[in-house]
Amino acid sequence: MASMTGDRRLLADKTPFPEDLDERLRAQFTFLIEVDQLKSIMRQSPLASVRRRENDAEHSWHLAMMVVLLAEYSDEPIDVGHTVQLVLVHDLIEIYAGDTPLYDDAAGTDQRDRELAAADELFALLPDDQALRIRALWDEFEERGTPEARFAKAMDRLQPLLLNWMARGGTWQTPGVTANDVRARKAVIGDASGALWEAGRRLIDEGEQRGWSRSGDAPQ
Repeated sequence: MASMTGDRRLLADKTPFPEDLDERLRAQFTFLIEVDQLKSIMRQSPLASVRRRENDAEHSWHLAMMVVLLAEYSDEPIDVGHTVQLVLVHDLIEIYAGDTPLYDDAAGTDQRDRELAAADELFALLPDDQALRIRALWDEFEERGTPEARFAKAMDRLQPLLLNWMARGGTWQTPGVTANDVRARKAVIGDASGALWEAGRRLIDEGEQRGWSRSGDAPQ
């Protein structure tokens, strides 16, 4: 098993697994317990069903369901199973790096450095072969060099759009953010699906008309 960097105390250390447990299985169990923290990383998007924000685990599950249902709208053929793996892995690093809100430019300045460091630390908990495979999935999502990664990224931007529509604004009403800012940050959907970007843009346009977001380019 690859060694862990830093002095972080792992969740599994609270109730250590038996010493005679198979080493590979111990590493896998340790990683699975560590990523349970994803359930406590809160995002900015409001849930449609109850009055609270969603967490990263809920977000990742929702993206996986969207891939299964919306893959038919991809402009390029995609491997659905592989794309599901991408969306399930993509936010794991936020356990250590934290969530970076889409419209918070200041928080985004060091986002890449924080997330790279988190990836190095978190994936090192796994057996070497799985550490390489999971890290490769995360890198693929970030680089968007494959049809699957582009579609996965599109789902990552479409999902909060749908939640903000249901909230009649949600994070679209972040101070200083305009409808044009929303369009600019969501345009990546079009890199994977013209049909889904047309639908997403329609919701943004309608939301602006209804006063759920600010019109114009200048901060309000």
